Amino acid sequence: MIRCSWATNPLSIAYHDAEWGVPVHDDVTLFEFLILEGAQAGLSWDTVLRKRDRYREVFAGFDPEKVARFTPRRVERLMNDSGIVRNRLKIESAIGNARAFLGVQDERGTFDAYLWAMVDGKPVINRPRESRDVPATSALSDALSRDLRKRGFRFVGSTICYAYLQAVGVVDDHLAGCFRAAC
Repeated sequence: MIRCSWATNPLSIAYHDAEWGVPVHDDVTLFEFLILEGAQAGLSWDTVLRKRDRYREVFAGFDPEKVARFTPRRVERLMNDSGIVRNRLKIESAIGNARAFLGVQDERGTFDAYLWAMVDGKPVINRPRESRDVPATSALSDALSRDLRKRGFRFVGSTICYAYLQAVGVVDDHLAGCFRAAC
């Protein structure tokens, strides 16, 4: 079976085969990936995938309403949890991003409605021939990054936003020869 070249171990293969590039419309899952992509900044995605279950536990199942209420004391506990990325700025941004996420939900009904309106509800399907042909950013990720920052989100630069768009299936960059490209 031919896959995108970055799927090289059991964890990344399972993620690639079942999740990456699959359109997500559930706000909790959209919030999860927003937090995980921010946590990944400067690290490998494999690192975050290995820590994902612990993130789910300590970030209240990625319920943005619960995360938005995290206190400084909770931040300190998270800073001591080796099961997650222990970076104060990333942890605090996750809490602030939960609050901003709730603001988008208040304004648009759902984060899903906000995000998918950027592509008129239809995924952007690219079929690059090789991994080197997959961009790190796009006009769409630039626009999303600008708008999220304007709304108070952090750790949402264009590169993080592009990875996020790929993760939640707004952008599908499975390589032309990948079996998922036919799905």
